[in-house]
Amino acid sequence: MSAVPARMSAVQLTGHGGPEKLVWRDDLPVPRPGPGEVLVRVLAAGVNMTDINTRLGWYGDADRKAGWAGELAFPRIQGSDLCGRIVVLGEGVEGLPLGARVICPTNQHEPTEENPIHFVSIGSEFDGAFAQYCVVKARHLHDVSASPLPDIEIGAMPCAYGTAENLLSRARVAVGERVLVTGASGGVGLAAVQLALLRGAEVTAQCSPAKADPLRALGAGILPRDATPPARSFDVVIDIVGGDGFQARLDALRPSGRYATSGAVGGPTVTGDLRRIYLNDLTLYGATHQPREVFAGLVTIINKGRLRPVVSKTYPLRDIAEAQADLAAGRYPGKLVLVPPEPQP
Repeated sequence: MSAVPARMSAVQLTGHGGPEKLVWRDDLPVPRPGPGEVLVRVLAAGVNMTDINTRLGWYGDADRKAGWAGELAFPRIQGSDLCGRIVVLGEGVEGLPLGARVICPTNQHEPTEENPIHFVSIGSEFDGAFAQYCVVKARHLHDVSASPLPDIEIGAMPCAYGTAENLLSRARVAVGERVLVTGASGGVGLAAVQLALLRGAEVTAQCSPAKADPLRALGAGILPRDATPPARSFDVVIDIVGGDGFQARLDALRPSGRYATSGAVGGPTVTGDLRRIYLNDLTLYGATHQPREVFAGLVTIINKGRLRPVVSKTYPLRDIAEAQADLAAGRYPGKLVLVPPEPQP
């Protein structure tokens, strides 16, 4: 392995607010792994709405802006998607060789006595992948060295595809079931479509017709974004959007149907009729915490190359503000990926 430099380039988030809070630095010390940790050289880092939402303080409330799991400490290096290579092993780390290509889940299980499903998030509660190097606890890393996929495609997958796989797992999507996916041209939505098709489901993707071609090519049916889903037509609804269409999506479920959500880009406050839920025996799932076996299942898919993410554009890490603006505006289907500069000796 090449020597690790003393300094690195990274993007620091200096506070809640607009893109002006993203500050490029060339002089940050390379972090050193402690016991049970490893130092990873970042090869590619996907761009996600969670990074934008965290920057804006969206996960808090009017009085308390926050990250996923609480107050943020600034400055913070964001980046919830990581594909990297291990360059330094901390004390006591076994089972992960130097040079291994690795990924990790965005939400990392760190249980406490008060909260057995407590998690911390890379790029929120600790520094993440918008840098040349980052430190991650070894127990949260997964080896993807065997995958035929390139670094950029793998770097697009942990957050969106981990979230999507968790949604499908929680909703118990099975062969032959009819599944509606909202926001299907976005990162999580498109991942959910691919993974549901891989499970043998019949998938309808709801999205803008202008962005439907990649989904149609996968074999999904298309429902225009502004259309009302047909009533009692689906076994499962995977909802990334929220907002005003919430009740229509519940009505689209067959009796005993399942609704799962992990996003609210259309608005977090919704109105629904509780009678439709209990009279139709519907089950609603919120999906953030990912059991290790769920992410491990995604790792198996990645290592076998069973699907390829749709990556529409890559950017140098320094152009993070442009990448986030493109993502927030929905200019491209699928994923956008940042590439850090090569470390200097």
